[in-house]
Amino acid sequence: MATLTLDHLRVTYPNGVVAVRDFSLEVADGEFVVLVGPSGCGKSTVLRSIAGLEPADSGRILLDGRAVNDLAPGDRDVAMVFQNYALYPHMSVYKNMSLALRLRGMPKPDTDMRVRDAAASLGLSDLLDRKPGELSGGQRQRVALGRAIVREPRVFLFDEPLSNLDARLRGSMRAELKSLHQRLRTTSIYVTHDQEEAMTLGDRVVVMNKGEIQQVGAPLDIYAQPTNRFVAGFVGTPPMNFFEGSVTRDGASAWFVPANPAAGRFPIPASKAHSLANRSPPAITLGLRPQAFQVTAPGGGTGVWAVTVRVVEPLGESMDLICDWFGQPLRARVTADPTIRPGQTIGLLVDEPRALWFNPDEFGATL
Repeated sequence: MATLTLDHLRVTYPNGVVAVRDFSLEVADGEFVVLVGPSGCGKSTVLRSIAGLEPADSGRILLDGRAVNDLAPGDRDVAMVFQNYALYPHMSVYKNMSLALRLRGMPKPDTDMRVRDAAASLGLSDLLDRKPGELSGGQRQRVALGRAIVREPRVFLFDEPLSNLDARLRGSMRAELKSLHQRLRTTSIYVTHDQEEAMTLGDRVVVMNKGEIQQVGAPLDIYAQPTNRFVAGFVGTPPMNFFEGSVTRDGASAWFVPANPAAGRFPIPASKAHSLANRSPPAITLGLRPQAFQVTAPGGGTGVWAVTVRVVEPLGESMDLICDWFGQPLRARVTADPTIRPGQTIGLLVDEPRALWFNPDEFGATL
């Protein structure tokens, strides 16, 4: 196992596009860190740079304090699991898993022991003589994992390894990956665009956008305390609702006034009132997660919003309501209620303490 340090990493593509800029991260020995962000944010480029497949313009990549920038990929002692499995179709499972060890010249008894131990841990013992074309997608992914495991690398690198699997299989493979890491405790960097994978797998999550780190932290900390509007909108299912407006003061109280004044006003908690009420200019963005709403009768007083239901999405015990709130779209995730229909006007009680406040721009900082 190993510590991994990325020190001010920068990667520019031949066409001049800066894919990664000033990326710095410390990964502890045995830690499982997930890089997450939208397509094109640079997360796979970071992974490929660690593996030695993408040269860095500047910055250092250190394993256990030793710079490896100038080492060939095969000399870095890292193992990478790819999105497309990258298995040799003419080789059996056994030969695919053992190839790297055979190329190293490892004695056959040691190679055999490693392959069979890894196969047993991954449920592949009965499949060692099959070819990849005879396996399901989940089995192929296990073979790719096994090929990495037998190398006993200092660092595992995972590049969206579950994205080609169906939803049910992704869920089971996530659990297997987490169990595998708990057994091996190998330092791991995992790349995904799926924030659900990031939240469930990572000891820490690194949220990226446009080649830069937006926030690093434990999954629940990032969910509850996003550092800016981008992170708040990216992490969480369904995505957070954002409402533009301004802050006004009324005596000792402060209120959020939406862009459409006909919507009324929203009380700002006393703990935030002083700092937010003195903003200049007063423009501000209110963020509310869909889970922050509860269905009630319309016109129920302060904190109850009257909305028109446009779409109902049943999810079993819960359902998503896509609503119109005075010209602004709003999504609420609430307890399932078969009596709620499109076109109906309902009240949504807002859980005020769950409100988040942002500067009014794409990357507006949390206030």
